[in-house]
Amino acid sequence: MKAYRTSAKIKLGLIVAAVVIAALSLIYTNTLADRVAEQEQHAVQLWVRAIEYQAQTNVTNPYREQFDELDGLIDDASRQRLLDDSTAGAYAAALRWARTMPPSGELDFVFNEIIEPQRFDLPAIITDSSRQTLVVWRNVDIDSTLTFEEQERMLLDMAREMDEVNTPIRFEYLDGEVQFVHYGKSKLARLIRWFPPIQMAFVALFVLVGYLGFSYVRRSEQSNLWVGMAKEAAHQLGTPLSSMMGWIELLRMDDEQSADAKRAAEELELDVDRLRRVADRFEKIGSKPDLHPVELNEVVEHVAEYIKRRIPTKGPGVSLNVEVPEGLLVLLNPELFEWVIENILKNALDAMDGRGEISIRAERRNDSTVWLEIQDNGKGIERSAQRHIFRPGFSTKRRGWGLGLSLAKRIVEEYHGGNLTLVESKPNVGTTFGIAIRSA
Repeated sequence: MKAYRTSAKIKLGLIVAAVVIAALSLIYTNTLADRVAEQEQHAVQLWVRAIEYQAQTNVTNPYREQFDELDGLIDDASRQRLLDDSTAGAYAAALRWARTMPPSGELDFVFNEIIEPQRFDLPAIITDSSRQTLVVWRNVDIDSTLTFEEQERMLLDMAREMDEVNTPIRFEYLDGEVQFVHYGKSKLARLIRWFPPIQMAFVALFVLVGYLGFSYVRRSEQSNLWVGMAKEAAHQLGTPLSSMMGWIELLRMDDEQSADAKRAAEELELDVDRLRRVADRFEKIGSKPDLHPVELNEVVEHVAEYIKRRIPTKGPGVSLNVEVPEGLLVLLNPELFEWVIENILKNALDAMDGRGEISIRAERRNDSTVWLEIQDNGKGIERSAQRHIFRPGFSTKRRGWGLGLSLAKRIVEEYHGGNLTLVESKPNVGTTFGIAIRSA
């Protein structure tokens, strides 16, 4: 469990680091966005001051009398039906707009040479006091194929959208006429607003890469540890096993030994053979196992017989039922797969408290898969522990090492290309494990 606490701390550290980076990045982006918005507001105010300056210096439009004459001609043409109402209205709107335009030399100089290089393509629209009549606009994309009325409606809609972003600036023009400047965000400001999600994506990518890298290293270390421990255990068992087999042979060579001694030698030989099989299992860990077609019922029956001899006989007892039909050929390494079933059955026995029933069933799911199910009616597994049961070192038993199910899952999935899952477990009801294995 200590290893898992360390792993959890490292993962938590990655998350905390990512959150800190994201927070600092967001703060910096918001600060930068505020500074850009402040600069843009100053640029617009400078533009407004330039317009007001022109008005105060009495720079007026020199063609107002001609505009008045044109306005009268349009009225006459409309009364005489030389122009329809729509055309006359468009001409009148154009004249109203043109009448507000002063000579633009000084204004264009201020706008183009002083303001524009610092404005970051800031879109701006000026309307009259009613906010329904256009005066001028800058850096606004408009479809030139549209009619004047359509362009006017579109620009007024844009002005209203700009008002939702920035408060329009009020100023006085010629003869105290009130006008409003509506302005939006520049391309740079809009781009900056995209920085936070982009930064969060990069931070998430950083966390993901770090997590995957750490998980890969941890799994690699665990795998190497598993292999090293298994092979070392097999090596350590080899020497005493050889010695014990020699002592058994000496006992058998004694013709004067009693019947009890012979029986003890036979039992001792069975235990030594069992230890040899365990050592052989450990030796196969970390090596590519030899898989060949095997009758599944023979493997299961062999393990079941071994487990039955170790079921407590006192009290109500535990029954072990095997319902595996003959003819189910699967690709197995019998030594390793017996270890899987044995570990699951031992956990089931520990959960039975000396009473209950264990059932082993198997069926062919399709042409390539055989399903083996092991079910008990023991005390079950708490929901909070179910997602940890296959982790090395995790155990719900006081004296458990937490290696049985982890090793079983590794054998099934990595060495046999199958799948070991916890199908269902309910406290005080029972537990069901399922194994999907390739058919031969």
